[in-house]
Amino acid sequence: MKKILIIGAGPAGLTAAYELLKFPKEYEVTIFEETSVFGGISRTVNYKGNRMDMGGHRFFSKVPEVNEWWDHMLPMQGSKSFDDILLNRDSYIKEGGPDPEKVDRVMLTRHRVSRILFDDKFYDYPISLKPETFKNFGFITTIKVGFSYLKSIFHKLPEDNLENLYVNSFGRKLYSMFFEYYTENLWGRHPSEIDASWGKQRTKGLSIFGIIKDYFGKLFKVKNRKVNTSLIEEFKYPKLGPGQLWDVTASEVERLGGTIIKNARVVKLHKNKDGVLDSLVYEKDGKNVEVKGDVFISSMPIKDLVGGMNDVPDEPARIAKGLPYRDYMTLGVLVPRLNLVNKTSLKTVSNIVPDCWVYVQDRRVKMGRFQIYNNWSPYMIKDLKNTIWIGLEYFVSEGDEYWNMSDEEFSKFAVDEMVKLKLIDSADQVIDTHREKVKKAYPAYFDTYSEIDTLTAWLNTIPNLYCVGRNGQHRYNNIDHSMMTSFEAVKNIVSGTTDKSNVWNVNTEKEYHEESK
Repeated sequence: MKKILIIGAGPAGLTAAYELLKFPKEYEVTIFEETSVFGGISRTVNYKGNRMDMGGHRFFSKVPEVNEWWDHMLPMQGSKSFDDILLNRDSYIKEGGPDPEKVDRVMLTRHRVSRILFDDKFYDYPISLKPETFKNFGFITTIKVGFSYLKSIFHKLPEDNLENLYVNSFGRKLYSMFFEYYTENLWGRHPSEIDASWGKQRTKGLSIFGIIKDYFGKLFKVKNRKVNTSLIEEFKYPKLGPGQLWDVTASEVERLGGTIIKNARVVKLHKNKDGVLDSLVYEKDGKNVEVKGDVFISSMPIKDLVGGMNDVPDEPARIAKGLPYRDYMTLGVLVPRLNLVNKTSLKTVSNIVPDCWVYVQDRRVKMGRFQIYNNWSPYMIKDLKNTIWIGLEYFVSEGDEYWNMSDEEFSKFAVDEMVKLKLIDSADQVIDTHREKVKKAYPAYFDTYSEIDTLTAWLNTIPNLYCVGRNGQHRYNNIDHSMMTSFEAVKNIVSGTTDKSNVWNVNTEKEYHEESK
């Protein structure tokens, strides 16, 4: 029986473990998780009965294998959720599915609303062709946006950085309004310094032309139209937040005979004289423990993976050491109401704005986004009828002035920004707050990232190592992408295939989101 050692109990690590345990007589599976919780950045934090989603996670995929997997772990709702009942609102119901009012192990269907807050006005994300958009722009700005986009059609810039990619897709005026500051705030670098591949991966060809095409597709009810993920209008969501899926998966892994060791930080990996990994060392309760293994699946940051390995050549070591990351903080804020007025046709409990999250494009504040957890799932909130639970999101670097603030200092800072954005009138309205930090939440696309192919080529020379997931591949993957890397890795392990290109190629195809593979 082969011993499989998996580093990390996030989406990729847990998916790999579950898939391997379908062959119980062939593989012995052990997962090492650095923290005490499951899901990585996809975890859910329960604070006094109010739940926080670290980063906001829509569950949407065109890959049948992923959708079937989700449906197995958390079946689709068979009855209305609490807010749909209160509002007498129509919702997708799967015949025979569980009732979210009676059981927890259930997936909900939610309406997607994500907008941009710019100049104290709401704009659709991505920008739409609604009359409200042009009304918000005003005549002069509309003309400037139009001519700017026309110029971008006839004068294409080389797409060798993120700024040029966005200018080519949206025109310089829209870029300066809705992309430049937000991107710099997110990454801590100007878009002109960031590799364009991040934008290509996240937008998948989204542009003004794509938005126009989608608009007329809906207007004339075109059948089988391709929909960019940024334009989807519904998504799946676990009743108790994204972490629920990974808690359920972890329990299934253990039920099938897998072992999960929590609070176990992997600090070293050892290669033998043939260049094959034969053991890892994890740190727990102040002690180092060595474990032998036959196959290693890593979802830990490549920087740490390579940094803890012996006999690494100079070039891969240098590239891995220079890989950048962006860290994340969110402040949960409980308030009785928000000043934002719901001008949409969508009904909500207490008539709050229907947004799942709002992108903040305001150079006066550091805040990057805020989530309204009430709209993700009614079961995320302890008192749905009388309180609003929001998450103020900040993109930071570990050790910077924001990261080092005390909880009290950061709470005051972030709440003051809420007042500045007119979300509330004063700090006196805040009932409670709670801060969460996430290290290495976002693998970044600058510094030595341009040499990532050299690094991955060297990693592929280690025959029994598979790098999966967002940090495992230093790629800004969605949940389904992270899972797919593990599906592919497990297929290789089971079949004995040595070529790992299928694992690394997940989420590199231009049409990945739009078409089923």
